[in-house]
Amino acid sequence: MAIKRYKPTTPSLRHMTTNAFAEITKSKPEKKLTTFIKNKAGRNNQGKLTVRHRGGGHKRKYRIIDFDQTAKLNVPGKVSSVEYDPNRSAFIMLVTYVDGDKRYHLAPNEIAVGQTILTSEKGEIITGNRMQLKNIPVGYPIHNLELTPKKGGQIIKSAGSSGKVVSLDGPKAQVALPSGEIRLVPKHCYGTIGSVSNLDHSKIVIGKAGRSRWMRKRPQVRGKVMNPCDHPHGGGEGSNPIGLKHPKTPWGLPALGVKTRKRKKYSNACIVKRRKK
Repeated sequence: MAIKRYKPTTPSLRHMTTNAFAEITKSKPEKKLTTFIKNKAGRNNQGKLTVRHRGGGHKRKYRIIDFDQTAKLNVPGKVSSVEYDPNRSAFIMLVTYVDGDKRYHLAPNEIAVGQTILTSEKGEIITGNRMQLKNIPVGYPIHNLELTPKKGGQIIKSAGSSGKVVSLDGPKAQVALPSGEIRLVPKHCYGTIGSVSNLDHSKIVIGKAGRSRWMRKRPQVRGKVMNPCDHPHGGGEGSNPIGLKHPKTPWGLPALGVKTRKRKKYSNACIVKRRKK
């Protein structure tokens, strides 16, 4: 992936970078595979604000992605195009199957238009092919991983991410996730070979506040510059410290570095190694 830089003709362009979209081969999405989703702007069904700093932005069409792909088991498909998706950090690819059906999949890194991919229990170790974990060699990068059989891809779906099978000993496979966590996953779960596309997504510099507004993000303000009625850090004359032993959220709960995962969780038994000690 290439990153596009600009001459500093304005202050906002001085450090701003954008994606050059060198991998993109088609600009308009497949009409039958899109749907409209209303922008909730952080509100719930009562119209009350439940998530702050959301709203506005450009209109989007949602692309219907086939994360499971088992509906087309053992049916080969050809990559027709690689496209941009405004709803996710990764690129997507349009796959046309031999029976004429078209579906969107997450695009792996270095996927080529015209390449044939296949979803099967056991297949060739080629980028884009999807198969069960028990048939994937140890050490190969994988993405769009299932955690529960027949549920479809649940994790490792963001731009540039990939995991790998560490061990196939025992009743379950051990998979190293992008966070560093090693997790037990049933061997019948499916994973896709390769890492997710758009590797340099994290290196993009937004450059100006207006560009964040296009992305449905509203401004954030530090708690210490608010009033005491709005935030526990607020109040005081001038630029003062927060005046607390530990930082807090706007609702008075501990913040910054406090573990929020529940101690008793059904999936604790599946974690072989935590991402942090």
